[in-house]
Amino acid sequence: MNSKNRNAKLPAGELGALLRHWRDLRGKSQFDLSLDTGGSQRHISFIESGRSVPSRQILMKIAQALDIPLRDRNTLLLAAGYAPMYSEAAWNAEEMKSVTRVLEQMLRQHEPFPAVVMDRYWNVLMANESTPRFFNSFTELAVRKSPRNILHLMFDPERMRPFIAEWESVAKSLFERVYRESVGRVIDEKTRELLAALLAYPDVKSEWKSPKGLNTAPTLPMLPIGFIRGKKVLNYFSMISTLGTPQTVAAQELRVECMFPADQETEIQHIKLIGKLPTASHHP
Repeated sequence: MNSKNRNAKLPAGELGALLRHWRDLRGKSQFDLSLDTGGSQRHISFIESGRSVPSRQILMKIAQALDIPLRDRNTLLLAAGYAPMYSEAAWNAEEMKSVTRVLEQMLRQHEPFPAVVMDRYWNVLMANESTPRFFNSFTELAVRKSPRNILHLMFDPERMRPFIAEWESVAKSLFERVYRESVGRVIDEKTRELLAALLAYPDVKSEWKSPKGLNTAPTLPMLPIGFIRGKKVLNYFSMISTLGTPQTVAAQELRVECMFPADQETEIQHIKLIGKLPTASHHP
């Protein structure tokens, strides 16, 4: 780093505050971070105090070591006086066309079972034809405007909640997933607002708003869920996929959720429920 950079001062110590925030969040000391990045603890200390401005390369090494989400890496870069590296274009922007085409294919291939693409706040961005067919057999999806939110659908007593077997257990599992699957394992302001809206529903317990109030038992690799249909319970499990090595903010924040029947009887009843097998995906 040249003398000009060493003597530069950051506005109001913004970069240092951000780095301390992420280091504390990850439970790392300055010494830990220096080992992870191959730098010196003294240099990390100087960066956090504003006495030194890191190069773009060093800053991204720090971001990688702290597992900082791409959106927040852009914030770090701006705080250090650099241009953002990662596109923050919308999920359906032109540069995402190749990704959305692959996602559409994934949704089609999962027919005749429900599959959706969600953003980081559980809003449904894409769905295959089986998804509305399935949920409309229980409740009227059109009541909620697009983009429809999966969590609100499951928590609302006037939507899917009355049809979910052992709802309280499922609801707690969903809260756990919000914390576990939040991008970068960080609960941001919009996620807090979503959780607050869910807690406002009847019979939702306030302790669920904190990970400490949730079940600490080992999590299953999937989420089991049963839907009550007449006198029968249709048993499914849900699996989540994310995009590997994303290079845009939108790509990192997308989630693909696919439902699978948990037993043969459920598979048979599911086919009867949705009628003819659909052949295409659509955007809700």
